[in-house]
Amino acid sequence: MRAGRVWVDGKPATELGMRVDPTRARIEVDGRRVNVREDREYWVLNKPAGYVTTATDPQRRPTVMDLVSTRTRVYPVGRLDADTLGLLLLTNDGELAHRLAHPRYRVEKTYLAEVRGSMSAEACKRLVEGVRLDDGAARAGAARVVGRGKSRSQVEVIMTEGRKREVRRMLETIGHPVTKLVRTRFGPIDVRGLKAGATRVLTPHEVGELHKLVGL
Repeated sequence: MRAGRVWVDGKPATELGMRVDPTRARIEVDGRRVNVREDREYWVLNKPAGYVTTATDPQRRPTVMDLVSTRTRVYPVGRLDADTLGLLLLTNDGELAHRLAHPRYRVEKTYLAEVRGSMSAEACKRLVEGVRLDDGAARAGAARVVGRGKSRSQVEVIMTEGRKREVRRMLETIGHPVTKLVRTRFGPIDVRGLKAGATRVLTPHEVGELHKLVGL
């Protein structure tokens, strides 16, 4: 605060020990918003295969909520298919969750797909230019081959929307069915260092970056 790094509601905070309403105040440190509401929780999960992305399941399959232990009830941001692995955000911040999942805000989600066949750069170009699916055109923000063999390839795909099984359907349409799909990044958050089935609380810096990303 003495260095002028803390701002409250758009103004420098100058009084040590000043009080604010955490439900209303916008607090920033070094230009990044920080979470000060104790009733808000922000988690990242490295989802394993076989778990459905719902709070409850009528078929009694295991859900991602079985893997998260929180003080309050949190909800998944968007969803991953049961057979898709990787990064899933969970929170009880409803407005943030809505904006992160809405295609209007164009939040990038990065996937690593293992596919059948030797995939070419031309195939990646097709993903970016757009392919026709049964529910309309779909296109990737970016796509690149990161590993290639005679019968298998690995491709990184970046999406800004999340229709049902969209990445799988796009790759199948261009002749490269997916054998394994992992989401590695959601906006600025990545899954590195987090074991399958493990969770961690987002840092205040990460929470601030997510809010900034969608204009909150």
